[in-house]
Amino acid sequence: MSAPPLPDIFGNYALGDFVEVVSPADISWMPHTAGWAWLAALLLLVCLHRGWRRLKHWHHNRYRREALARLQGLQPDRLGEQFVAEVNKLLKLAAMAAYSREKVAGLYGEKWGEFLNRQCTEAPFSTEQTGLLATGAYRPVDLDDATAENLLQASLNWVSEHREASDV
Repeated sequence: MSAPPLPDIFGNYALGDFVEVVSPADISWMPHTAGWAWLAALLLLVCLHRGWRRLKHWHHNRYRREALARLQGLQPDRLGEQFVAEVNKLLKLAAMAAYSREKVAGLYGEKWGEFLNRQCTEAPFSTEQTGLLATGAYRPVDLDDATAENLLQASLNWVSEHREASDV
């Protein structure tokens, strides 16, 4: 059984000529004045400038990251008597990357240790450690574990905390 057919005119006869209300167009989020465009351009330039400076700083300090990784990879028990020479070599490479070759390459002995300590706000190397760095590159030194660990930690501190050549 099916429903009877609907008449041609169905529903409320008063609403026959009714027209639906049309919603207004969405409000645009684009600024309507030039000031906002200038402000957006200025903010974009500031962000680009800061990003460029951060990228430059990150790229300039790649020698620090590499020196820290190499120093952390040193094992005093495996290197034995050559440990101080390896630490000294890595410190010299990092110093030559941070400062000019002319300033660093000719330093040896006590002047080398003094130079390293002058580059930090607090001297990372003790008198004993600067003596080790001064002589350990030229003659093998057998260190106990605690002394080797302290020298390695002081070297890590120097690499991460020394001032740049432009700051000196």
